[in-house]
Amino acid sequence: MNQVEEHFSTADFVAGGQSAVREQAPAREEGPGPLLPPDFVQELRGRWDHVQTGFVDEPRAAVQQADELVAHAMKQIAETFANERTRLEQQWDRGDDVNTEDLRQALRKYRAFFQRLLSV
Repeated sequence: MNQVEEHFSTADFVAGGQSAVREQAPAREEGPGPLLPPDFVQELRGRWDHVQTGFVDEPRAAVQQADELVAHAMKQIAETFANERTRLEQQWDRGDDVNTEDLRQALRKYRAFFQRLLSV
């Protein structure tokens, strides 16, 4: 099993754990789309299968691994949104050197970003 984060649980995620997920989400254009890259999703599914299979022999360990896997996915989604928000802010937060068209485009992108947040 390919373990990116060791013993990072959903409780750590909620408490603001500092373990960083190493994968970076690709830059996105506005509009809905997958929250996670397809290869990352495939890796998570493979890891889930391993966790589920391990339940028979080691139920407690399987539940702990499931918690870690969910935390890993949640952290990646949070980082994806944080990266997108940073890119959005960079488009309009240039002091007085921004025109109305730039602001209109930024608002459109924020709308799409907001819709993605609400779809989670």
